[in-house]
Amino acid sequence: MATFHSPSPSCGLDPWETAYTRFETPAQEIRKFTRRLDELGAADWPRAAEIVEIFCGRGNGLHALSRLGFTRLEGVDLSAALVARYQGPAKLYVGDCRSLPFDNGSKDIVIVQGGLHHLKKLPDDLEQTLSEAARVLRDDGRFVAVEPWLTPFLVCVHWVCRRRVARCMVPKIAALATMIDHERDTYEQWLGQSQIIVRLFDRFFSAELSSSRWGKYVYVGRKPTGAR
Repeated sequence: MATFHSPSPSCGLDPWETAYTRFETPAQEIRKFTRRLDELGAADWPRAAEIVEIFCGRGNGLHALSRLGFTRLEGVDLSAALVARYQGPAKLYVGDCRSLPFDNGSKDIVIVQGGLHHLKKLPDDLEQTLSEAARVLRDDGRFVAVEPWLTPFLVCVHWVCRRRVARCMVPKIAALATMIDHERDTYEQWLGQSQIIVRLFDRFFSAELSSSRWGKYVYVGRKPTGAR
C-alpha cells in the first residue's frame, strides 16, 4: 500500500479527474509510461537511483518505474483523490510541486509526465517548479519531462476533439475533449509559450535531449555540478 504524508484525502474526483480516469485504463497508462521511459534510456539508469515523480496523479508512472526495476520511488501530486487511488510500494505525498517536501540534493532523478501544463501562472509557476526540482537533485541528477506540444499532429487531434460525431463514437476522444475543456486556460497558456518554456528548462538544466514529436515535447537534462 502507498504511504501517505498528508491528511486523509477525499475520495471525490472533479470533472477533469473523472475524464482522466476514462481516457486510459491504469494498465494502458502503465504500458505507455513503461515504453516511454525505456525510450528515454531508463534501462541505463542506476537501479538504486532515488526517483521522484512530480504531478504523479494516480501513480501509474511509479508503477512503470517499479516494473523497470527501480525501488526507491516517491511521488507528489496536488490531488488527494488521485493519490488515494495508488496502491504500490512508493511513498506518495499530497502537496504542491512548487514546494517539494525533500531535502536539498537528496534525489537522483525528478520526472514529470504531463503535469507542468496544469500550472496556473506562466512563467512564474514553472520557474518555481523547476527551481524546486533542481534544488532537490544531486549534482548531475536528471530532470525528465514529457509534456503536450503544439505540433501539427496535436493540431489534428484538437480538430478531431471538436467534432461531435468523433466524441460520440470514440469514448477516448470524448474523455480527451473533456479534459481539454476543463484545463483550457492552463493548457492553451502552455502551448502558446514554447520558447519561454524551453529557455527556462535550459536555465536550470543542461539538456541531453530536447525534441518535439507527435504532440509531445520530451526533455532530459542534468543539473550542473555546483548549481543551487
